[in-house]
Amino acid sequence: MTPARPTASATPAAPSVRDLVRLRAERPEAIAEAAARRKRRPLLRTADTAVTADTAVTAETASDRARPPHPGRLMIIAADHPARGALAVGDRALAMANRSELLQRLCLTLSRPGVDGVLASADVLDDLLLLGALEDKVVMGSMNRGGLAGAAFELDDRFTGHRPEDLVRHGFDAGKLLLRIDHDDPGSLDTLHAAARTIDAMAAHRLPVFVEPFLCRRVDGRLRNDLGAAAVTTSIAIASGLAGTSAYTWLKVPVTEDPDDMAQVMETSTLPAVLLGGEVGDDLDGAYGKWREALRLPTVRGLVVGRSLLYPVDGDVAGAVDTAVSLL
Repeated sequence: MTPARPTASATPAAPSVRDLVRLRAERPEAIAEAAARRKRRPLLRTADTAVTADTAVTAETASDRARPPHPGRLMIIAADHPARGALAVGDRALAMANRSELLQRLCLTLSRPGVDGVLASADVLDDLLLLGALEDKVVMGSMNRGGLAGAAFELDDRFTGHRPEDLVRHGFDAGKLLLRIDHDDPGSLDTLHAAARTIDAMAAHRLPVFVEPFLCRRVDGRLRNDLGAAAVTTSIAIASGLAGTSAYTWLKVPVTEDPDDMAQVMETSTLPAVLLGGEVGDDLDGAYGKWREALRLPTVRGLVVGRSLLYPVDGDVAGAVDTAVSLL
C-alpha cells in the first residue's frame, strides 16, 4: 500500500508502509533524521503570514500562499487513541487496530487543504515522519496515555507518552495532555500534580501544551465524562489555573450536552481553546452544527477531531475532513 501524502519538500524516507517496516528494522536512526530535516511551520498561520519559497513565484501565487485558508485557526487530526487501548469506532471494536489502514487514512487527511496537522503518540508520528506526511504541518505529541480505556486504573493517567524533552528533540510543535478528575478518586490529585509540573516543563521550553480537562465519575464500573455545563465550566477553571504560568497553555474542550450552554461555559477562561471532536456516532451532520456554533465564540480557535473524520459512517474521509475545514 502506498498512502496518499501531502507534497513534501524532500523525498520520504519510506515511500510505502512496506518500506517503513524495513527501515524501522534496518535503520532506526532514520526516524531522528527525518525529524531533523522536516519542514516546520508556525503553530498558527495569520493573515499576514510571510511568503517563503525556494524558487521564484508569480505575484498571484505569492498572494495565495500568503493567505492561509483559515487565518489564526487550527484544524488538527487526532490519532492518539490506540496508545490508550481505545481502538473502537462505533460498533467496530478494533477499527483502529489496523495500522496500515490508519496510516492511509491519516495521510489522506493530512493531504486535504486546510488541515494544519496531527496529534498522535510517538509510534504513529514516527511512521508519519518516515512516510513524509508531516512536512509543513503542526505536529502535536500525546503525553499521557497511561489511563488505559476500561482499566481499573484508568484514572491513574500517567505520562507514558512524549516528554517535553522528546518534543524538543524531534522538533515537534506542541504537546497534549488528558486531565480527567473524579471527586471520589483520591488519585486524581496525583494526576493534577503531574499535569501541573508537565505544563511548567513545557512552558520552560516555550512549547504550547493543549490540556483536555473533564470531570468524570464511574457509572456501573465504567468511566463517564460529565458534559453538563457546570462540569465543563469547573473543569476549564481547574485546568486554566494549573502550573506556575499559563502563557503556553491551550484548552481542548468538548461541546456541552446542550450546545446553547457553550457561550457561557467558554467565558470561564481567556486561554485559547480548540474543540474536541469526540464520539459523534452516526450524526456527523449534527456534530458539524454544534462545532459551527461553538467556533464563533471568541476563545475558540479551532478543531481537534479524530475518529469521526478518520472513520466516517459513509466512508468518505476526504469529504468529512473538507466539511470540517469549511466550518473554520
